[in-house]
Amino acid sequence: MNKARSKDRGDEGEPDSGVFRPSDVLPGLDREQLRVLGQVGRQWRRVSPLPGVAHRALPVDPDLGAFPPAADIRPTRFGQLVHITLLGGRASARAADVAGEIPGSRTGRIARRARRAMLGAPLKSTAVARESMRKLVALPVLSADALSSVAYGPEAMLAVLVLAGTAGLAYSLPIAAGIAFLMLAVGVSYRQTIRAYPHGGGSYIVAGDNLGLAPGLMAAGGLLVDYVLTVAVSIASGIAAITSAVPSLAPAAVPMGLAMIALLLVGNLRGIRQAGALFAAPTYAFILAMFALIISSLADATERGFQPAPTPHLNAAEGLGVLLVMRAFASGSTAMTGIEAISNAVPTFRPVRWRNARTTLTWMLGLLIAMFAGVVAIVHLSGVIPSSSETVLSQLAHLTFGSGAMYVFVQAATAAVLLLAANTAYNDFPRVLFLLARDDHAPHLFLRQGDRLAFSNGIALLSAAAALVYVVFDGNTNSLIPLYAVGVFLAFSLSQAGMVVHWRRVRTPHWRKSLTFNATGAVLSTLVLITAAITKFTAGAWVALLAIGLFFLLATRIRHHYQTAGTALRLYPDAVEAPDRTLAPAPAPPLTPPHPTAQPESRRTDRDAEEAEEEETPQAIHHLSVVAIASLDLAGLRALAYAASLQQPTLALHISPSEEQAQRFRDYWTTWGDHVPLHVVLSPYRAIIAPLVHYIEALHRQRPDLTITVILPEIVTQHLRHRLLHSKDATRLRHALRPLPKIVITSVPFHVP
Repeated sequence: MNKARSKDRGDEGEPDSGVFRPSDVLPGLDREQLRVLGQVGRQWRRVSPLPGVAHRALPVDPDLGAFPPAADIRPTRFGQLVHITLLGGRASARAADVAGEIPGSRTGRIARRARRAMLGAPLKSTAVARESMRKLVALPVLSADALSSVAYGPEAMLAVLVLAGTAGLAYSLPIAAGIAFLMLAVGVSYRQTIRAYPHGGGSYIVAGDNLGLAPGLMAAGGLLVDYVLTVAVSIASGIAAITSAVPSLAPAAVPMGLAMIALLLVGNLRGIRQAGALFAAPTYAFILAMFALIISSLADATERGFQPAPTPHLNAAEGLGVLLVMRAFASGSTAMTGIEAISNAVPTFRPVRWRNARTTLTWMLGLLIAMFAGVVAIVHLSGVIPSSSETVLSQLAHLTFGSGAMYVFVQAATAAVLLLAANTAYNDFPRVLFLLARDDHAPHLFLRQGDRLAFSNGIALLSAAAALVYVVFDGNTNSLIPLYAVGVFLAFSLSQAGMVVHWRRVRTPHWRKSLTFNATGAVLSTLVLITAAITKFTAGAWVALLAIGLFFLLATRIRHHYQTAGTALRLYPDAVEAPDRTLAPAPAPPLTPPHPTAQPESRRTDRDAEEAEEEETPQAIHHLSVVAIASLDLAGLRALAYAASLQQPTLALHISPSEEQAQRFRDYWTTWGDHVPLHVVLSPYRAIIAPLVHYIEALHRQRPDLTITVILPEIVTQHLRHRLLHSKDATRLRHALRPLPKIVITSVPFHVP
C-alpha cells in the first residue's frame, strides 16, 4: 500500500498536503515505465512517419478549445444550471450539462435539470481549495457523532446496570469515570496522531504504515462497519427522541428514518461547505441544550444538598458481577464513537490544516467529557432510570423544565443533532474508501469526485448500506448498540498500536511522551475491544466481526485482481514488437471548408444527415481515426497501434481534469516519441463523456464529409465479478456517440485475467 509520509509539520504548499485532487487518482508512470515507453517509441519511429508529416496529414484542425469554454459558463436565472456550447464556438442542440452526457430524451433532460436544481452547479477542480472548513464549522460537522453520543451512551450503560437492580445503579459513577478517562486518553492519543500525520492519519493509514497491510485493512474494515452503524444508530436515536415527545409518530419511525438518510445523502452530495452550513446549527443547539439541562439540574440538586433522589424499586434480573460491569462499561463506551473523525479528515480543514485539526479535537474532547460526565451526574442525582417508552434525556428534561418551551427545545435539539450526527460518517466513510481504492483494495470508482467535489460513489454506498441496516433492525436503537463498539475500538487499538511503533522508529523530539500517550490509548482501547467482543458477542457483536472479516477477504481479492491487471497492462521491453513493414499514411483530404453544396448548420435536417451517410463505394469514404486515450499503458498503446495500422489520418485525444495532469500526459507523450498528433481537452469539471462527445461532434461539423472512427481501448475481464472493478467509460461512450451521424465506434479489447 502507499505509505503516508510522517512529519512533525505540514507545509500547505506541498503537493501531498492531503487535499485530494482529480489529477492525483490518474495513473502515472514510474521511472522504469518511462524507460520502457521510450524503447517502445523508438520501435514506432522505425515504422511510422515523422511527427511533422503526421501532423500535416490531418484533414481537420484539432485545436477546438477547452471544455467548457470559459465564456460559456453562464448560470441560469435560477443559478443552478450551466449552459455549454459546442467546442469551436457554435451552439449545439445536443449540448450536455457539465458532468453529464448528451440528453437522449425529454425525461432524461428533466431528470438532469432536477439533479442540478437539487445538488447545485458543478464546481471546478481548482475549487477544492475553497471546499474546506474553518474550525467553527468543522467542530459541529466532524464532532456531531461524538457529541451526540451523549444522548445514548449513558443510557446504554444504565440499561445494563438496571439488570442488577438498585445495587447495579450504584456502579454508574465509577464506570462513567473510567469511560471519561478513556475518552481523555484516546483523545490525547489522536492529537499525537495528527502531529505525526499532518496530512491525514486515519486508522487505516497509521496501522498500515506501521503494522503492515493486514492490520491496516482490519482497521479500515472496522471503521467502515462503524460508520455504517453510526448512521443507523444516530438516525434510530434521533427518531426515538421525536417519538418520545410525540408518541403518535412511533408507527412511522422507519419511513421517517429513511427520509432522513435521503436528506443526508442530498446534503452531502452538495459538497463539504454546504453540508457544514446545513449541519452546524443543530450541533451548537444541542451543546447549548445539554449545558442548560445540566446546569439547571445541578441547581435544583443544590436545594437538597446534592442528595440523590430515590429511584423506583428494581428487582434484579441478573447477578451483579464482573461480567455485567464489563458489559455496562462496553455499552457506555459507545459514547466515544467519532473521536477519530477529526484525525481522518485533516485535509478538509483550512490551512494550517494540522494545527486547526488539533485545536478542533481539543475543543471536541473538552465538550464531550463535560457533557458525558454532567449527564451521568444528573441522572444519578435525579433518580431517573431507563424506560422503554421514554429516553433518559427526555425524562431529565421533563423533571427539570416540565413540558414547556425548554423541554421542547431540548428534545428538538437532541433529535436534530442525532439525526444529523450521521454526517460525521458521511465525511469519513467516502474518504476511507478513497484511500482503499487508491491502494487497489476497493473498486476504482470510489476514486472519483462528483460535481461538487464530494466522493459521490462512497456517499451513495454509505446511504444504501445504512438504510438496509436500519430497515433490517426496524430502527431499534437497543438492537443496534451491541453491534456498535467492536469496529470502532478495533480501529482505535490498531491505530494507537501503530503510533507506538511510529514513535519508536522516528524518535523525534518528545517522542517518549508521545509514545506514552499512544501506548496508554492502545492498552485501554484493546481492553474495551476484548470486553465488547466477549460480552456482546451473542447479542450481535458477531455480526460486526463477520462483516469485518468479509471485508478483509473482499479487499484482498480486489487487490489481487488489480495486481494481475496491472501486471498485464504494465509496459515491458518486448510489449510491442516492431512490425515487419513500414506504415505510410494514406492520402488525406485537404484541410478545406465543407463542400459548397453543403447547407449551413442551422438549416440541416434529418434527411440531410441521412443523405450524408449514403457513400456506396470505398473511394467515397474519407477517414479520420480518433483514439480516446486515458493512459499510456499496454491497452492504450494497443489502441494507438491498431489505429496506425489502418494507415489513415489519426488523432489521439486525451481528456484532462487539470492543466497539471495535462502537462504530465504531454511529457509522457513526448517520451514515447509524439508519433501521432495529440490534442488534450481540459475538462475542469471532471467530466469525461460530455467533452469527448462535443469534441467529436465539433470535428464532424468542421468536416461533414469525413467518416470519423472513434477507437476506444477497453479492459475486458474473464470473470463477470471483476467488471465492476474497471471503468465503464468505453461502454458509456459507445452509447453517447451512437446517435451522431457518420461516426463509427470501435473498441480495441485488452483482456486481463
